[in-house]
Amino acid sequence: MVPKIRRGSRTHGLLVYLYGPGKRDEHVDPHLVGSWDGFAPDPGRDTSPDTDPKVILARLAAALDLRVKQAGDSAPTQHVWHCSVRTDPGDRMLSDAEWDTVARRLVHAVNLAPEGDPDGCRWVAVRHADDHIHILATMVRGDLRRPRMNYDFKKAQAECRRIEKEMGLRRLKPGDGTGAKTPTSAERFKAERTGRPEAPRETLREAVRRALAGAATEVEFFTRLREAGLRVKTRTTPSGDAIGYNVALPGDRNRHGEPVWYSGSKLAPDLSLPKIRLRLVDGTADRSTPSATEGRADWSPPARERRSATGIAERSAVVLARDDDGEAAAQLVGVGELLDAVAQTSPAATRTELAAAARAFERATRSHVRAERADTRALRSAARGIVQAGGALGRGEDGGTTAMLVSTLVLVTLAAARWHSARGHAQQAHASRQAAVHLRTAYRQAAATPMRVLHDQGRALPETQRRTHEATLRAVLPEHGVRPGSKATRTDALIATLAQAEQAGHNSVDLLRQAIGMRELDTAEDVNDVLVWRLRRIAQLPAHPRDAPRRPQAGTRRAKTSTSRASERNAPAAAPRPTTSDSNSRPPRR
Repeated sequence: MVPKIRRGSRTHGLLVYLYGPGKRDEHVDPHLVGSWDGFAPDPGRDTSPDTDPKVILARLAAALDLRVKQAGDSAPTQHVWHCSVRTDPGDRMLSDAEWDTVARRLVHAVNLAPEGDPDGCRWVAVRHADDHIHILATMVRGDLRRPRMNYDFKKAQAECRRIEKEMGLRRLKPGDGTGAKTPTSAERFKAERTGRPEAPRETLREAVRRALAGAATEVEFFTRLREAGLRVKTRTTPSGDAIGYNVALPGDRNRHGEPVWYSGSKLAPDLSLPKIRLRLVDGTADRSTPSATEGRADWSPPARERRSATGIAERSAVVLARDDDGEAAAQLVGVGELLDAVAQTSPAATRTELAAAARAFERATRSHVRAERADTRALRSAARGIVQAGGALGRGEDGGTTAMLVSTLVLVTLAAARWHSARGHAQQAHASRQAAVHLRTAYRQAAATPMRVLHDQGRALPETQRRTHEATLRAVLPEHGVRPGSKATRTDALIATLAQAEQAGHNSVDLLRQAIGMRELDTAEDVNDVLVWRLRRIAQLPAHPRDAPRRPQAGTRRAKTSTSRASERNAPAAAPRPTTSDSNSRPPRR
C-alpha cells in the first residue's frame, strides 16, 4: 500500500478532477467512501433529479473550506492536504467500508483528524478506481488552529505498513527517506505520449551516474555528460564558481517549448554537486596504482582492467563483513560506480542484465550511514580503468574476464544485502538482492562458452591426473560440499584449472587454500565456478581457457601483484601462503 502526499490551495479544483472523467477516462463511478462526519454531500452518488451534480460539488467544496474561510489570513496558503493511497496490483479488491477504515486511520496517524477529536480537520475520501482512493483534507481545525503535521509522510508510511499486516495485503519494505524521487504521474504520461520507454527523470539519473563512474575531476564529469548527448548548464556565483548544475534530455520540452531541466539533487540525493565533489575529493581515481596494470602484456586493455577490478571487488566484500560502518558505506558507493562502469562497457549479450543490476544497486548505495572515511580510490580507479579501456568484445579473453568479474560482483552484492539487513535497511537489502539476480543471469550468459571449454578440457585429462586433483579437492574442500564425481556438482572445470595451474608452475594445494581463504563461499550459487575464477585470476591463468598457460622461466620467482598480496593479507592465518617458485612447487604434470 503506497501513500503519496501533496499540498495545494484549490479545494474545488481538486474535487473537479476527482469527480471528473480523468485524463484518459480512467475514473469510473467516483463516489465518497468516507468523510469527517459521515454526512458530507456526495456529487457522485446523489442522484436527486432536481439537483445538479455541479451544485453538490460546490456545496462539498464550501463545506470543506468552511474553517479555512473562518480563519481568514491566519489560514495557510497551501491549505489542501491531498493523499492518494494505492494497493499493490496483486492485492485483493478492498470494499468501500475497508477504504473508509484506511482513510480514517491515515488522517488520525498524521494528526489531521485524531479519533475522538471534535475539532479535527475536515476531510473526504473519494474512490474512482478499484485499487486506490484520494483523501482530501483542509488544514484548519475546528478551533481555527493549524494541525501539527510534522513528518506526515513518514507517519502515513508507517500506518500503511500496519494496515497491510492487519488486512492481509502485500507488505512493502519500509522506506528511510534516502530513495530517489520517483517520476510524477504527469512525467509518466508524457513519456508514454512521446514514445519514451521511461520518464526523462529516470533516463537522466542513469546517465549522470554513468558519467560520474570513475571520473577524476569535475571538468571530466561535465565533459562526459555532454558527450553522452545531454544538455548541461551550471549555476555559478558572481565570482564564476559553480554551485550546482542542471541537465535535460534533448527534445524534452515543456508547453512553452523550453527544455525541461532537472537539478542533480532532484535526480537523487547523492547526485547534487556538493555530494559529487565530496566523492571526487575523497576517492579520486589514481591510475598509478599497481593493480591497474595487473595481467599479461598480451591481454587486451579491457581484459586487464576487468582482472584488476575483480581483485578490488573481492577486497570490498571483505570490508563489508567487518564492523566499520563508515568504511562499508563508502565501499557500497564505490561498488555502485564499478557496476555502472561495467554496464556501460559490457558486450551486447550481457549489457541488458548488467544495466539492470547497476540500476537496482543504485538504491543500495544510499542509507543514513555516513561514509566518514570515504576511501573509494581503489574502486573508483577500477571503474575509471574499465571506462577508459572501452567495451569488451564478449569473446576470447575479454569475455572470460567479464565472467570472472561478474562472478565476484554477485558475491559482493550479496554481502551488501547482508550488511543492510543487519542494520534494518529493508529497501537497500532488497535492492542488493535484486542486483545479484541480474548479475547471476549476466554471469551465465558471459561464462557459457569459457566454462563449456573448461569442462571439456577437464574431462579430456588422463584418468590418473583427474584422480590426483579429485583427491586434492576432497582433502581441501570437505566442508563446502564439493564432491568430485557427483552428478549434482560438476568439478571438471575446477580440475582443468588446477591442472593448468600446476602446468604453469603453481602448487595446486596451496593455491586452492588461498582461493578459499579470500572470501566465504556460503552464498555462492555454484562453489565450483567461484573457485575456478579465483584460481585463474590469482594464478594469472587466461580467463579464456583456449589460451595455453605460460610456465615461469627456470630459476625465477613469479612477481606478486598488489591483488595477490592483498589476498594473502586477507586470508585466514591457518591457510598457508602459496608458494609459486619452481624450487618450492610440485613438478609440472605433463
